Amino acid sequence: MSSPLKVFITGASSGIGLALAADYARRGAILGLVGRRADALAAFQQSYPQHAVSVYRVDVRDAEALADAAADFIAQHGLPDVVIANAGISEGAVTGQGDLRTFREVMDVNYFGMIATFEPFAAAMVAAKRGTLVGIASVAGVRGLPGSGAYSASKSAALKYLEALRVEMRPAGVGVVTIAPGYIRTPMTEHNPYTMPFLMDADRFAEKVTAAIERRTSFAVFPWQMRVVAMLLHVLPRWLYDRAFERAPRKPRAAAE
Repeated sequence: MSSPLKVFITGASSGIGLALAADYARRGAILGLVGRRADALAAFQQSYPQHAVSVYRVDVRDAEALADAAADFIAQHGLPDVVIANAGISEGAVTGQGDLRTFREVMDVNYFGMIATFEPFAAAMVAAKRGTLVGIASVAGVRGLPGSGAYSASKSAALKYLEALRVEMRPAGVGVVTIAPGYIRTPMTEHNPYTMPFLMDADRFAEKVTAAIERRTSFAVFPWQMRVVAMLLHVLPRWLYDRAFERAPRKPRAAAE
């Protein structure tokens, strides 16, 4: 009988992370869940009393606390099979409007937080020649979206980082999976003041993601229609992209809330 899968997830107290945790719990996995909302993590833990669920109230910007959580999980359960860097924030930000702090916070969480998530596990996975590192990027990283320069830049950085990491880890047999969501129904998207094409429920998205991780898919976009959109955006000439998106609706700035 095979041993349960061990999965460590950041940003697990809401949205995509919570949906992924629930999907893995249904599969009988041993879970390490990191998030900023202790109440949500505790509620999840109580919902699965028969499962091994370790929870950690940690902000991924605190690399030391994140490393401590990783060490505790390894001490309790052993090296995880899957580590999912999911923690992310999305705020509107505009250069010249006093949003420098927002730019920095978004990059710290979405990009540096991803690196800090993998850092405590990478060397041990290489030594063991097993394991999968999963990064939740975004279709928004394909082109710079007006009003969302902070978010687009952070997700573009994540895409390139994950690509480099995949090649680095390949000789050691450690998998790196990049997941690029389109619009997913979560608290992060529920207040977007614009149409979100092909909006997908978080539970359905989680099912797709866990299946892609199991296959060790290098790069996956969900819903699939957004992969077509991303490919078209990628090849769209700059002059046409500029004209098409100049008047596009924008996410409200954090400073304006």
